Amino acid sequence: MRTAHPSTRRAGASAALMLAAGLFLTACAGESATPAAAPSSGMDMGGKKAGHPAAPACPPLPKLDTPPKRIVTMDGGAAAILTELGLGDRIVGTAAPDFFAAFPADKKAALDKIPVLDPGQGNAEKVVNAHPDLVVGLSTYSFGGFDGTPTVDRLAQAGAKALVACESAGGAPVKDLSVTTKFITDAADVLGVAEKGKQLAAQVQSAVDGARSGGGAPVRVLAVSGPPAPGQPVMTQGGTSLANGVITLAGGKNIAEEATTDFASLSSEEVAARDPQAIVVISGFAPGSDADLTAAIRSSPVLAGSTAVKENRLVVVPQSILLSPSVLNGQAVATIAAALRKPAG
Repeated sequence: MRTAHPSTRRAGASAALMLAAGLFLTACAGESATPAAAPSSGMDMGGKKAGHPAAPACPPLPKLDTPPKRIVTMDGGAAAILTELGLGDRIVGTAAPDFFAAFPADKKAALDKIPVLDPGQGNAEKVVNAHPDLVVGLSTYSFGGFDGTPTVDRLAQAGAKALVACESAGGAPVKDLSVTTKFITDAADVLGVAEKGKQLAAQVQSAVDGARSGGGAPVRVLAVSGPPAPGQPVMTQGGTSLANGVITLAGGKNIAEEATTDFASLSSEEVAARDPQAIVVISGFAPGSDADLTAAIRSSPVLAGSTAVKENRLVVVPQSILLSPSVLNGQAVATIAAALRKPAG
């Protein structure tokens, strides 16, 4: 049975993460994304399991009698994957176009031509009114997990099937991009372009291979999306997140990898004891510029004394290419790898 892989829960879990950090969430083109049942941070590092409402059930891979003519994507990341598979002309609308921002200008210009049904998480009425025969998304939260989003059952009643990024359940740390490559090849198989799927998956892997450095001890890494507040838990990425895989491939060691959830909370004392040597700044949630976000994290009393801040090793990575499957996951690996290799100062 296919279940939602923790790393694909970008939207719902990220909403909980940002709210817990006290930040205004602007996950989808400036609109606040509200999960119907937002998960908690998952686990404090003392081993206590926090409440974690289950993600919406992941549907099995759809079987299509005929190739879909009208596809709706619940996020721009899914739209970009389908476009790279040569199926962009079948996309009649997308939600969450903010995912396009990370792409180079030429590719972004092409993606920007896709009609936007909803700048937020994907209103059910707007999705259904587009008369899709297939709806594709990178998170099961996009299928009823967010208030107002369509459930798989509602889509079926409207004559549409659902294709979602999922993987077999398991609590082992994510060490690679198999979540991404599997979704790419699964989608390509379902849509009848299997060979293009293999090629695209190979391209993603090639970007990773080109970013790897030779040997050396892994660099201790903390990933945060906002400045930790004194006396409050530091919200970060757990071991089963896709971000953990990206950090690992880049030559890092996520200091919260032992948390068997996609998100985790560390006490400020625990962060100090683990002393991150580099900080991955996750952009795309907080208002303001990346520079402002980085400056706020740098000046946080919780992190100001860390080796990462002292050695000026902070790197900004968009959430859209770090927290969910993307054709640019390899770029995220390369960006972090370059930061981990650069001299201190």
